[in-house]
Amino acid sequence: MPSDLYCPDCGATYAAGPDEPWRCACGHPLEFEARPHPEGTPLPLSKLDTSDGLWTFFEFLPVSKQVSFHEGFTPLVDAPEWDAQFKLEYVFPTGSFKDRGATTTLSRAVELGAEKVIEDSSGNAGAAIATYAARAGLEADIYVPADVKQSKLMAIQRVDARPVRVEGSREDVSAACIDAVEAGEGWYASHAWNPAFYAGTMTFAFEVAAQRGWAVPDAVVMPIGHGTLFLGAYRGFKLLVDAGIVDRMPRLLGAQAAGYAPIVAALGGDTNGTASEKTDIADGIQITEPARGTQILEAIEATDGDAITVGGNALETTLDRLHRSGFYVEPTCAVAPAALRRYREDGVIDEDADVVVPLTGSGLKTM
Repeated sequence: MPSDLYCPDCGATYAAGPDEPWRCACGHPLEFEARPHPEGTPLPLSKLDTSDGLWTFFEFLPVSKQVSFHEGFTPLVDAPEWDAQFKLEYVFPTGSFKDRGATTTLSRAVELGAEKVIEDSSGNAGAAIATYAARAGLEADIYVPADVKQSKLMAIQRVDARPVRVEGSREDVSAACIDAVEAGEGWYASHAWNPAFYAGTMTFAFEVAAQRGWAVPDAVVMPIGHGTLFLGAYRGFKLLVDAGIVDRMPRLLGAQAAGYAPIVAALGGDTNGTASEKTDIADGIQITEPARGTQILEAIEATDGDAITVGGNALETTLDRLHRSGFYVEPTCAVAPAALRRYREDGVIDEDADVVVPLTGSGLKTM
């Protein structure tokens, strides 16, 4: 049976179904009542059957597999120039880590009997939701900014989803999408609000731990827009600790682009980046009001983490450096590696610290 939902803020509960609300009546995000995890010692990676991708960890997931391309278990590779390991999240079927959440979100939609899904996105999440909706045989409307990159627009159109281009800010796009949801035009497959999406992104943590012999790094540096990967990683590592599989949490360190840094502002940090003004290079994280901002701040506090702003000059330099090292990624991917350098320069991360950085989207999306 699909898991019911509850609100951790006011305690309200909601029965699972195609008409379930997309957020609590009190305005806060909803979560799954079910929080499954396996008992006992996990198998070493060499003996783990990973042919099912991230669904290898089905025992941790409050959603049953309905829609999948066997996505997941992206490579974890050494990056000596950065003294870190990079997890290549850009090798997913649609070219970004958003496929983690798309497979679980569309599986949830099928579980509930939804006939049509609606999503709002700057591009990557929309392409992922549209692609997995096509895999599920569901209609999809994807609300996007009017100036969305052509490559991302084509990814939505070519799987027969309907892109709805909205003039104005990223927040205007979300508002138009929510109006459609409230009018009953479809089930809200939101990467920002839907808890099923975070059930998928938390598999990032499971994979990192498994690929490292069920040990966690000292720190993970990630970009933050709506915080879908950041919160997913926090939830995944926390679940591993609660299950007794690992004995500690890594520090979770965030990175935001100059001009779009509400989490940094809430922490009292510099929101303008390093000697740089607002940058539009990292279009994937241009979010001024994260849907789960409070939860992101709680995850930072719980892991002795932090968040900093990175400016355009640092992003351009880092992107060039990534490309020259063979990592063909989109501009938003440069945010976390650029932040890693800053964290080390500022002494937040020791020079010999064991660090993992996800590279979140493919450079093919910029063509």
